[in-house]
Amino acid sequence: MLSQLTIIGLGLNDERGLSLKGLDLAREADCVFAEFYTSLMPQLDVRNLEKLIGKPILLLERSDVEENAQHMILEKIGSKKAAFLVPGDPMLATTHIDLRLRAEKAGIKTKVIPGASIFSAVLALTGLRAYKFGRTVTLPRLETGKIPESPYDHIRTNLHVGLHTLALLDIAVERGYCMRVREGLEYIRKVELQRAEHIVGDSGLVVGVARAGADDAIVKAGTLSRLLYCDFGGPPHSLVIPSKLHFVEAEALKTLAGADPEDLKGYVSP
Repeated sequence: MLSQLTIIGLGLNDERGLSLKGLDLAREADCVFAEFYTSLMPQLDVRNLEKLIGKPILLLERSDVEENAQHMILEKIGSKKAAFLVPGDPMLATTHIDLRLRAEKAGIKTKVIPGASIFSAVLALTGLRAYKFGRTVTLPRLETGKIPESPYDHIRTNLHVGLHTLALLDIAVERGYCMRVREGLEYIRKVELQRAEHIVGDSGLVVGVARAGADDAIVKAGTLSRLLYCDFGGPPHSLVIPSKLHFVEAEALKTLAGADPEDLKGYVSP
């Protein structure tokens, strides 16, 4: 029997985000691996997931996948069929792309089953249009020392050419850290203060999203200074920095994200 590794996306919130196709392939697998360090699934219950699949799951840490994949995954597959369960949509994380390439080079046939991602969920929750987004950035945790400014540079470039920015927020699940909307906005504020730039500014329009894919998901749009003090509840969180809006996008932010019409002035394209 030929060896096979199927990388399966679990979606965003809990085990019910697993697609029927993904479930079938996980049930057919001889062994099942999973990692939960690339993203937080707030309501995931691993025991329920094991019951759903009908077999035990070998949970992997970051080092198992990124440093010891040969021993922890590839050698264990041998001539078996294996499933690797991951949060969100599999190939959005570099670590999963690397694992797939290593498996193929080792003679293990690979397959990918997509899952819901933060990219598609943000579009659904905000009503913003997919083709209006530019480069995605990840905002770093504010710590002592020099703050990386490249994410801000990409936000500025996107705004300059009329594109929205999806800003993912730093996360370290294994250390219990998930960056919040407020920290992301403080990063933007701090860089602007250091550089004496006002690309976004306190009166700039921003959108905060919390727990996309969950029943208690929150999406709020407003000025940076206003959202800085909004309570978005538990993680994971993400941000959108909008550029010029189509009138339908503006209406969506009012209806779906509670945007004040005054905050949208100057953002709607004629």
